[in-house]
Amino acid sequence: MHQTSGRWKLGLLLSLTTAVFWGMLPIALKGVLVAIDAVTITWYRFIVSLLVVAFVLYRRNRLPDFAWIKTPKTLLLFVIVILGLSSNYVLYLLGLDLVTASAAQIVIQIAPMLLLLGGLLIFKEKFSLLQWIGVLVFVIGLVLFFNHRIDDILTSATDSGDSRYGWGLLLIVMAAITWAAYALAQKQLLMKYGSQQVMFIAYIAASVLFLPGAQILSVIALTFTQWGLLIFCCLNTLVAYGCFAEALDHWEASRVGAVLAITPLLTIIFAYLTNQLFPQYIAIESLNWISLTGAGILIVGSLTAALAKKR
Repeated sequence: MHQTSGRWKLGLLLSLTTAVFWGMLPIALKGVLVAIDAVTITWYRFIVSLLVVAFVLYRRNRLPDFAWIKTPKTLLLFVIVILGLSSNYVLYLLGLDLVTASAAQIVIQIAPMLLLLGGLLIFKEKFSLLQWIGVLVFVIGLVLFFNHRIDDILTSATDSGDSRYGWGLLLIVMAAITWAAYALAQKQLLMKYGSQQVMFIAYIAASVLFLPGAQILSVIALTFTQWGLLIFCCLNTLVAYGCFAEALDHWEASRVGAVLAITPLLTIIFAYLTNQLFPQYIAIESLNWISLTGAGILIVGSLTAALAKKR
């Protein structure tokens, strides 16, 4: 099994960086989805990341070989990484196109929770009593924070004339499952490969997979603002997944997942700030006192689960 480096402070910083970038991502993607399709956006995000990572690895003389193809177990892990990451990208975008950014981030939090459980079950990571209390506090805070949206999420799928919203939620649930599978497989691959080497191979395969369905020239019609948003989404992919992969090398998967669980709160904050600057760009959540209380509880619970000493 993969062993972390023990540099937990670096792992925490990298995890927080990932959470911030993922918190901003759905807001930017909303602005691009009105102009080009999900597959094309996904292809551009992968190809830009591939070119940058390839350049970095080449300069460091660390480009990976492909001997792993001959090893069944390693090959299986890479297949899970490639299919899991690729499926997550496109499923999330398809779902985001049907629901609000805030609702998408609520549902996608199934992903870090699955990562947390996977760390406990697969990698035999241990939780102390205080960490379990932190997880419980986080769940309570999450429910309180989104108290005014829970009914909408549970009932929208059955409302007549609004089945698209229900399908959007289902797609995001599927995206969460595939992401957790990718993350757990990547953590195991870190035993033999560097995080950027794993991502390099995943980016190559994903770029090839999405090329036939990508409308590459459709970006010509983008406005200046939409171009900026697309570039940000591509850089977001590079930074967020790069930090996430490195975080798994320095910290337990369960603790990384706990920190990433604050992502929906960050999305709400960024959406509010965006709405203040560009009122017509995105709708914001209305926050009552229960939501504000839940926000504080959520942060405390997430950090407790991540930082409390293990058994």
